[in-house]
Amino acid sequence: MATTANILIVDDDEDILTAARLLLRRNFGEIVTCRRPEEVPDLLEQHDFDAVMLDMNFGPGESSGKQGLEWLGRILDIDPQMVVVMITAHGSVDTVVEAMKRGATDFVAKPWQNEKVVATLSAAVKLHRSRVETESLRGATRVLVEAAAPDGNTIISGSAEMQEVLSMVARTAPTDANVLILGENGTGKELIARELHRQSLRQDNVFLAVDVGSISESLFESELFGHKKGAFTGANDDRLGRFQAANGGTLFLDEIGNLPLHMQAKLLSALEQRKVTPVGSDKSQEVDVRIIAATNVAPDILRDEDRFRPDLLFRLNTVEITLPPLRERRDDILPIAHHYVDIYSRKYGQSAKAFSPAAEQALVIYDWPGNVRALRHAIERAIILTGDDVLEPGDLQLLDLTQAPNPPAAASIPTVLNLDQMEKETIHAALKKHGFNISHAAKELGLTRASLYRRMEKHGL
Repeated sequence: MATTANILIVDDDEDILTAARLLLRRNFGEIVTCRRPEEVPDLLEQHDFDAVMLDMNFGPGESSGKQGLEWLGRILDIDPQMVVVMITAHGSVDTVVEAMKRGATDFVAKPWQNEKVVATLSAAVKLHRSRVETESLRGATRVLVEAAAPDGNTIISGSAEMQEVLSMVARTAPTDANVLILGENGTGKELIARELHRQSLRQDNVFLAVDVGSISESLFESELFGHKKGAFTGANDDRLGRFQAANGGTLFLDEIGNLPLHMQAKLLSALEQRKVTPVGSDKSQEVDVRIIAATNVAPDILRDEDRFRPDLLFRLNTVEITLPPLRERRDDILPIAHHYVDIYSRKYGQSAKAFSPAAEQALVIYDWPGNVRALRHAIERAIILTGDDVLEPGDLQLLDLTQAPNPPAAASIPTVLNLDQMEKETIHAALKKHGFNISHAAKELGLTRASLYRRMEKHGL
């Protein structure tokens, strides 16, 4: 019994109010009674009620229930989460049905049975608290989704190429179609995925991003589908998988092109059945998630059956969006650069900075092999290291990364012996060798993807 619940009773019969007050104060918390419904708005503002008992009729000779229906509507306008139980003695069945259609939760008939009233209000209190909790969780989810968005997440779209991309996003987002986003590293695939979620009908629910390319094979099922306590060594508690955690929202599967074939089969099964089975369980759980996937793998490689399952690709690319590299949308380079200048000037407490004409020209003609991510890093570095209010080409440190140095002969001594410079050149050589595929380059270098990203940031790659 919810003994701390607060109840408001609205009835013009003082005997009814007295009887209800005596009955309910033994089972609930504060009991407030009211003879004049005109006082209800003020009472709702002054108290946190868990339920309202509302008479259908007020005044002598009234039996139509019209007044009760009117006040029911006004109460729900003030507090849409409120649970209202109607009190009726003369109302017909049709009137009670109409009250339920308009949002009443239940009703009690006069003369009532005490046990019936207590049971009805107990259920009403539980329902109200469930509604409040659900709304609170929904609000918390919205805040978390907004807080999880990357810094400077505005999409700069002045070029015709990006306008076409955003047009596809606007047409696709309101549907529940799965989307596959293609594009080189640093083109903003996650940003587009978040925009699809923001414009979707799932926008109030969670957006959860998972880098499937970085999940070890041994933990793949546990990470995506969850596990039960004791399922394997170290499984000390039940754990939700990413599918269950994103239920009702959007699941973003990044680096999908790097997923091994046998793991692709497990993912395909979950997408086809819309069910997942936690590791160590024999019971499947239904999930309702929208899948947005992304990869930097070239389309022709993605369609190679030896690399990627055609049936999984068919499931993922109901709509396919290709993000152009920055060198193919040069009209966006300067607006993006100015955008990040504003962001990082504020972040580091710097005065507003501008580009010299030569710096602007250097930005536009540079090919940006790292795309928007590389541009962002170049701007951030320049803001930190430059004391002047005008940024010059040298401040941007735009090395010609398309011209890698010739490798020295095996027996010769390198001309550069600076460890940082050698590390930078080695990382760049690995990136070029693998077409700037982060996972493959990291593997060859003996690094994790996270470690490689940190070193790329360190060296401005």
